Amino acid sequence: MSAVPASVAEFSGGGLPSPIGWDGFGHWANAGAAFCCALVAVWIMQRRARAAVGAADRKSNLVGGDGRAEILALWVSAGWAISVAGLGADAVVAGIGETLRNLAWLGVTYTLFARDGRHSSMAPVRPMLIVLALLELLQPALLLLAWRFSALPEAESSILQLIVTFRLLVVIGALVMVHNLYVGAMGAARGMIRWTCAALALLWGYDLNYYTIAYLGSGHEGWGFPLELTSLRGVALVAFTNLLAIGVVRQGSNQRLSPSRAVAFQSLSLLVIGIYLIVMVGASRSLAWLGAGPAHFVQLAFALGSTALCLAFLPSSRLRGWLKVTVAKHFFQHRYDYRAEWLQFSETIGRAGPTEPALPERVVKVLADIADAPCGVLIAPDDSGHLTVSARWQWRTLDIPAQVLPREAVAFFERDGFIVDLDAVRAGIDHNGEKAIIPQWLIDEERAWAIVPLLHFGRLAGVVMLGRPSFARTLDWEDFDLLRVVGRQLASHLAEHASQHALLEAAQFEDFNRRIAFVMHDIKNLASQLGLLAHNAERHAENPAFRADMLITLRNASERLGGLLSRLSRYGAGGGTGDALGPVAVASLLERVAAGYPGARVTIEAPSSCIAVASSETLEQVLRHLVQNALDASESGCDVELRASVIGFEAVIEVIDFGCGMSAEFMRGSLFKPFVSTKPGGFGIGAFESRELVQAMRGRLEVESREGLGSRFVVRLPLALNDGLASSAAALGQRTDGDRPMPAPFHRKVA
Repeated sequence: MSAVPASVAEFSGGGLPSPIGWDGFGHWANAGAAFCCALVAVWIMQRRARAAVGAADRKSNLVGGDGRAEILALWVSAGWAISVAGLGADAVVAGIGETLRNLAWLGVTYTLFARDGRHSSMAPVRPMLIVLALLELLQPALLLLAWRFSALPEAESSILQLIVTFRLLVVIGALVMVHNLYVGAMGAARGMIRWTCAALALLWGYDLNYYTIAYLGSGHEGWGFPLELTSLRGVALVAFTNLLAIGVVRQGSNQRLSPSRAVAFQSLSLLVIGIYLIVMVGASRSLAWLGAGPAHFVQLAFALGSTALCLAFLPSSRLRGWLKVTVAKHFFQHRYDYRAEWLQFSETIGRAGPTEPALPERVVKVLADIADAPCGVLIAPDDSGHLTVSARWQWRTLDIPAQVLPREAVAFFERDGFIVDLDAVRAGIDHNGEKAIIPQWLIDEERAWAIVPLLHFGRLAGVVMLGRPSFARTLDWEDFDLLRVVGRQLASHLAEHASQHALLEAAQFEDFNRRIAFVMHDIKNLASQLGLLAHNAERHAENPAFRADMLITLRNASERLGGLLSRLSRYGAGGGTGDALGPVAVASLLERVAAGYPGARVTIEAPSSCIAVASSETLEQVLRHLVQNALDASESGCDVELRASVIGFEAVIEVIDFGCGMSAEFMRGSLFKPFVSTKPGGFGIGAFESRELVQAMRGRLEVESREGLGSRFVVRLPLALNDGLASSAAALGQRTDGDRPMPAPFHRKVA
């Protein structure tokens, strides 16, 4: 004999024909739900035990504070699911178990209100929970009455109507409580209860649909549910426990479900498609109810018409633009996804390369992508201050006059950075005096949509004229704010680009001026040498030895002057100073250098095996600089020594004098700086030029000096026979010799 009458079975769906397998599915689904509830309850109990022996702040990781209310509610839910799986949903025990389950989760809701003190501050919370609890407590009595009056169909139907009505009131009230619980919570507390509220909303939301279908499906034949919904209650309970477990894991975290605009828009598109399919199915079913005959022709016409509408409007860019604007306007707080816009901005501006568009074209593309414009033109001031076309992006057909905008437009845009909406200008609206600077040809050009200024520190770097999109909307404050900010950022990129070109041009002029300064220094030395020769010729012209030295000096000066002219010709042609490097016999080179100073005491000490990799002309120029400086720093009659040696893989050339020497401060801060000299009328170029030329030959120039003792300049160059090996050693950063002590002559005191 059944525990409940047949009418109660009909109330739960037992009296309706059911598909094969739904009874078994409902049994196993509820059994699985009971297992999940018990498993989550045990897991929370273990976390509560660990929190009790650990730090006190770990208790906050449990849902609802210490988790006792949730544990109790989960065990009650497991008992209800077991009763449904074992006895069926039509059993009175299952109905009483559902009442206990609802009461338990109402208690959990109250504890969630109590956790942040809102159970006492919000007056309606307690009375509403009490009312909902009383409605649930009436359910067992109503179930027993329905069983008692099962022989009286009218009385039983009235009681069952009360049962479903009270269930609906309870689940609606519970959903309202959950909504107030989440919405009224503070920002930090909302993150703590997010997943728990989602679980409760799922639990009672399913019950709301379940009992709504029961209420609407009632009739003269009794009460009933589709057996599928009854069987799926176990699946809903499994999903509920999973959400609750996620809430326990992520308790206190700041992570939240926040889909991007792209995902939200795609989801909305799927929703629209689903609604369309539902409408199509509903219309098809409605036409089927008309019966045979003309209904078939109506169905065919409807299908063909709807298909034609889809093919006509869905591929339209205008329709897609309208949908995008409408969705952004009504479904999002802001129209733009600023993170996505910034990433796209960085990607477009940073996409440089030989096959990519130039920076001005990329600037136009950035603003066009933001405003959904299909094309654009960059207009920038020229050297005379007129605004002319600087770049085009996908707008080659636009006929633009030579002077795009008047010169007054520069001052207009620099004053306020105003973005001009050309549609508003065409409509006669003049917000900021923009009508005075917009020429008539631009008003007549219907494709022109907006003008965005690019300001850099209050100066106009250019303006971008955007083409009209397929769906031209009215620009609002959000468009103006974003375009204005992006315009300033783009102006910075344009200014940086112009600065780089200016620096490159300035560097080229600086390089040319520096080379001319080197030449002027050499010419000054030649002029000094020839002047001294002319002065001595007046007194020693009759001396044959002097005449011989004079001829040598004139020959050397002529050769050096010819070399300077050759260098000047290379500078003018852009050839630079890079002479070809090759083997140079250092001993022979030192003899030529010493021969250029016949009246001075220049001694040479060099082995014939010392062969360096260098430019003979450049190295001779360097040594002449160093020898001349040594002679200038020495007293009359003092020797200047030229020494060459082989140390490791290097050819070492030393220029030693015993003059006044230099201080450590001068060597550290002024020696190799151009245009700094201690000699009257000096250019301050010799030491700087010598170091630059030596480094150009892959060598090093070193200096040691002591005040009152003299100076030693050391030129280190790779050996000719070990050029490759020396280069490898230099690349590895290895020194080929140790710290060399000052040579013995440094220890002599100059009288």
